[in-house]
Amino acid sequence: MNNQLGIMGKRVWRLLSKQKAVLAIIAMLIVMLFFDTNFYTSYNILAMLQDASVNVIIAFGVTLAVICAGCDLSVGSVMCLSGIITVQLINAGVNMWLAMLAGVASGAVVGFINGFFVVKQRTEAFIITLGMGMLMKGVCQHLTDAHPISSKNLDFMKLANGKLFGTIPNLAIVMLAVGILVYCLLRYTSFGRNCYAIGGDYDVAKYSGISVVRTKWLAFVLCGTITAFAGVLLSSKLNTGSSIYGDETALMVNCGVVVGGTSFAGGIGGIPQSFVGIMVLQLLTNCMNMLGVTPYLQVVCQGIVIVTIIWLDCFGRKRKREAV
Repeated sequence: MNNQLGIMGKRVWRLLSKQKAVLAIIAMLIVMLFFDTNFYTSYNILAMLQDASVNVIIAFGVTLAVICAGCDLSVGSVMCLSGIITVQLINAGVNMWLAMLAGVASGAVVGFINGFFVVKQRTEAFIITLGMGMLMKGVCQHLTDAHPISSKNLDFMKLANGKLFGTIPNLAIVMLAVGILVYCLLRYTSFGRNCYAIGGDYDVAKYSGISVVRTKWLAFVLCGTITAFAGVLLSSKLNTGSSIYGDETALMVNCGVVVGGTSFAGGIGGIPQSFVGIMVLQLLTNCMNMLGVTPYLQVVCQGIVIVTIIWLDCFGRKRKREAV
């Protein structure tokens, strides 16, 4: 009996050791047990999910690009652009759902352009998407004259601020639905399998008959589309479209995706890992707010956690390769 428990314990430890982000979450949950705060309340947990929902949805889209050995640093600006377009169209008298569709379509267009340069022209994704993000940020400032625009339609605001049964935030439900859809797309379709193959080895995938250009291009289009959808939800939540949103979103989301275990090298990771990675950062922020940590020190702590988790993951993989 003791031997069986020991074997089971070793298996659990090996599983957890592969998921450094999960260990970080467990560590924070244990630490918060020793402080008298409102951390362990249903209100706080649901609030965390609601606050993290937009970034998590964006992370689901970014995961598609990262698995294909790419990245997208334009997501913060795309998020702003889609919200601004939606709010402006609603205020102009356009049907709310058509306005939201137009906002989402703007993200698909940006993703298409990103894919053209990154995949078709074989340019560096980091530089292209960073430049596209700067371009879109300028467009957002031009559209709004660098001033926030409030929506005149209260029904639009209710979409993201409503709660199912008066308890569960709509944003958390939408986040779950999007996560399940993208997970199924990666897990159970040829497109998903091709994404992993391209990220694993682009040339091998190409010579295996996979349409590498179309698949990776589509990954960027879907990334932009999902990001724009998240941007519409954010504008609904705040009832405002603004060019000042999302300045740190691209870096935080891409870092969260990698922290969760989705490798920038491509071919490794998935939706659950990206969710865990974003929740590490959200949980850390929530814990520090509960403990009254100053904002400047919070940034330092976030950087330390990100660097530590990624270093431990790389160190573990290096040891594994050396053992082989």
